[in-house]
Amino acid sequence: MNYTKVPDLKTQLPGPKATAAIAADNDFISTSYTRGYPFVMARGTGVVAEDIDGNVFLDMTAGIAVNATGHSHPRIVKAITEAAEKFTHMSGTDFYYPVQAQLARMLSENTPGGPRRVFFCNSGAEANEGAMKLARWYTKRPYLISFRGSFHGRTYGAMSLGCSKAIHRNHFAPLVPSILHANYPYPYRAAPHLTTPEQVGADALDYIENTVLKREVQAEEVAGIFVEPIQGEGGYVVPPDNFLPGLRKLCDKHGILLIFDEVQSGMGRTGKFWAHEHFGVEADIITSAKGIASGLPLGAVIAKREIMTWPPGSHASTFGGNPIACAAAVETVKLLKEELIANTATVGAHLKAKLEEWGNGCKVVGDVRGKGLMIGVEFVKTKQGKEKDPELRNLVEQTAFKRGLLILGCGENTIRFCSSLVLKKEEADLALSLFTAAVDDAVKQLGR
Repeated sequence: MNYTKVPDLKTQLPGPKATAAIAADNDFISTSYTRGYPFVMARGTGVVAEDIDGNVFLDMTAGIAVNATGHSHPRIVKAITEAAEKFTHMSGTDFYYPVQAQLARMLSENTPGGPRRVFFCNSGAEANEGAMKLARWYTKRPYLISFRGSFHGRTYGAMSLGCSKAIHRNHFAPLVPSILHANYPYPYRAAPHLTTPEQVGADALDYIENTVLKREVQAEEVAGIFVEPIQGEGGYVVPPDNFLPGLRKLCDKHGILLIFDEVQSGMGRTGKFWAHEHFGVEADIITSAKGIASGLPLGAVIAKREIMTWPPGSHASTFGGNPIACAAAVETVKLLKEELIANTATVGAHLKAKLEEWGNGCKVVGDVRGKGLMIGVEFVKTKQGKEKDPELRNLVEQTAFKRGLLILGCGENTIRFCSSLVLKKEEADLALSLFTAAVDDAVKQLGR
C-alpha cells in the first residue's frame, strides 16, 4: 500500500459503504460502545488509515494508543505470521513455550528496579485486576488507594479503582469494597493559593498523609497505591516532578506497595520505555497493555521478584500470554529499543512545541501538556476564566474527521494526540495543520 496523499477524501463522509456498515453495526453491536464519529476502518499502514469507501485519513489515535509500531508494521506482520504457522494457542498458565519467557525477560530487563517476574493476561483491565490481587496477597492488607480522575478499566475491580466518569459506575453498584480515592495533582486546575507545580504536588501528598491515612484508613491496612504516572482518560494530566517521588517515600514509610498503571503511558509512548522513568522512581508493580503487542490483545503485571511469589492456582489466565501476541510483543520491544523510543522523544517534543506555540495565541486553548507522543490540548471558553468547554472539544473531533484527521478526546474537554510511535516530523506538521484548521471551523460554528 503506497499512500501518496494524506488526507484523500473521495466521498462525502460517511460514504455509502460506511453508512451501510454502521447500520448493520447498530443492529447487532452493544449500545455501550462510544463511537465519536462515523469512521469505518478497512486497512492502514503507519499513521495512515483508509476507510471502506477509499477515504484516506491521518490517524493520530493509534487505536487508543495501542498501535505503537503503526498499522501493519512489516516486522510485526511477519512475527505474527510465523508464530501462527507454528501454533495458535497452548495455555501458558498450564504449559510452557519459550516466547512467553523471552518476552518476560525483555520486560524485566527494561524495567528499573529489576529483576522482575511477569504475569500475562489479555488487557489493561485484567492487568489491574491481577495487580489488585497480588498486592492484597503479598501484604495481607485489604485496602487500596487510587486517584480521582483515574481510569483503570471496566471490569469490577478496575472500575472500582477508577474514578474518572460517573457513567462508568452508573447502576453497577455495589462496587469492590475497601478502595479509597485521593486527589491527583492537576497543575492547570489547582487551587489559586497553589502557585507552583511543587506546591500542587505537595498538596496532593499532604491530602493522602493527613486526610486519607488519618481519617479514612490506617496506613497498616493499605496494600497498595495505584497511580497513573500520567493520567490518561482523565485528560493527559502530567503531575509535578515531586509527586511520584513523594508517593514512593510515603509508600516506603508505611510498607505500602507503589503500583504504576502504565497501560496507556508505557511501552515507549512518552519517549522512555516507561513514563515513570521521567520522574526517577521505581515501582513495586507495573501494569501494561495497549502498546505492548502492536494491536494484539495482551496485558502484563510486572512485579519485583520477591513480590510475585504467590502459589500455583492463586491466579491464572487461559488466554493470557498467547504465543502469537507474545511474538508480536517481542518484535515490538525490539523496534522500540532500536528506533521508536528515540523517535517518539524527538517527534513528540517537536509536535508539543508547535502546539504550545499555536495554543499560546489561540483564545480557546487553556493548556498544552504531555511527554513524547502523549500530548493533551485542553479547551476552555476563556483563558482567564478557565471554564471547561466540552462542547467545543466534541465538535473539534467532528470537524477534524471531516478534514481527514482522526483524533480522540480524553477528560471532559481535552483532545489527545496519541499517534503511533512511527510518526515523522512532516506527518506531525500535517496533523497540526489539519487540527488547527478544525479548531477554527469549530469555533466559527459555535460563534465563539
